[in-house]
Amino acid sequence: MYIPSKIFFTKGVGRHKDYLSSFELALRNAGIEKCNLVAVSSIFPPSCKRISREDGLKELLPGQITFAVMARNSNNEPNRLIAASIGVAIPADNTQYGYLSEYHPFGVTEKNAGDYAEDLAAQMLATTLGVDFNPEADWNEREQEFKMSGKIVKTFNVTQSAEGDKTGLWTTVIAAAILLP
Repeated sequence: MYIPSKIFFTKGVGRHKDYLSSFELALRNAGIEKCNLVAVSSIFPPSCKRISREDGLKELLPGQITFAVMARNSNNEPNRLIAASIGVAIPADNTQYGYLSEYHPFGVTEKNAGDYAEDLAAQMLATTLGVDFNPEADWNEREQEFKMSGKIVKTFNVTQSAEGDKTGLWTTVIAAAILLP
């Protein structure tokens, strides 16, 4: 059984004439290009410790199989805004699991993408914990409801946005949660 004990968050952007190369450059910018990334779904493991990006990158070895929750977006349209965001919601009881969400919109600012991803993660956790909330309320109102319940202790997001390259190069943005043993 493998349950990660540590997690860190990273993000990056890459630009290149080739789609795949722009993705590789985004991975390099995020510091995770040397890993064999395995996409996993969106659970923040119980008792998992968040570590800094710098400390997390030090633990990665070339070729390592690395579990990641990743949001990714690309385009080759000049000036088109793209974003990739990971939202996080952590329960007050660290023996319970939390949620990560991936969001990858077009035409949405970095702040709005981050808020939306954070809200998605918080909603998933709230429904799991039985927290009542008004789904029609805006994120600021729901955030207060979630935190006042005492069941959700922290929410945050990691978001990367970029405008498409003016000359039409592929632009790729990524945001990732990297899960470590």
